[in-house]
Amino acid sequence: MTAVRNGPMNRLEDFNQYRSLLFAIAYRMLGSVMDAEDMVQETFLRWQQVSEQAIKSTKAYLTAIITRLCIDHLRSARVQREQYVGPWLPEPIVTEKSADPIALAELSDSLAMAFLVLLERLSPLERAVFLLREVFDYGYEEIGRMVEKSPANCRQIARRARLHLAHEKSRFQTPPEQQEQLTQQFIQAFGQGDLTGLLNILADDVTFWSDGGGKVTAALKPLQGAQKVAGFLKALHRRAGKLGEVRQAERVQINGQTGILYSVAGEIDTVATLEVIDNRIQAIYFVRNPDKLQRC
Repeated sequence: MTAVRNGPMNRLEDFNQYRSLLFAIAYRMLGSVMDAEDMVQETFLRWQQVSEQAIKSTKAYLTAIITRLCIDHLRSARVQREQYVGPWLPEPIVTEKSADPIALAELSDSLAMAFLVLLERLSPLERAVFLLREVFDYGYEEIGRMVEKSPANCRQIARRARLHLAHEKSRFQTPPEQQEQLTQQFIQAFGQGDLTGLLNILADDVTFWSDGGGKVTAALKPLQGAQKVAGFLKALHRRAGKLGEVRQAERVQINGQTGILYSVAGEIDTVATLEVIDNRIQAIYFVRNPDKLQRC
């Protein structure tokens, strides 16, 4: 249990001790750096206003605040996402270039783009309970107090969430060497418009996701199947050639895994990540919405 010390500077120090944890929870809950930072700031404002006598554990109290804020935000965000143009993808974090906030994100498999996309299947409450239990290792008694549910209820919610994700969990255990190799092969095949090369590395049931947010060109629905995805990527390459665009590819760490920054005329155009399973690319995520590329 962490005692709360008197004085504004001491309270700031107490808060900063858990700032990275709060950001890590909020980013995984919301899939947005900006929204996660807003939730951390709002948590700090509420933390300043509460009586010290009312706080038994700083960590538990702060975690409860940010969890509830994120649940409320997600419930409103889901309405916004229903109106979003095309597929919605989380905002990527380029690991190698972001000392802040990546230093806060406590990198692990639970930061992978594919995992964050998978969490979209859960309700806000399911997501909160699942993350607090499976990623941040809180006990059900603590989680119950944070989300204002009984421990038994939280166990059921966590069980339901695990069932939703049961068949997907092993997907995030690809060896880094395999991820890097397939990423490099993808860069070469896509960069040359090599249809055969793409088909050699794509899983038969590969899915292509492209998030343009209605602001730039992107596929309005996920594409599925190796032939369809490879054909679409070849068409993108051909279109870029006709427009005279020279697309530069840089292999970087994105959300803790090997990914790609694509730039045109020195401006980042696309952040791409690949989900690799059994030495084949199972999913491709292209984030093209300019609002989500500002921190890359």
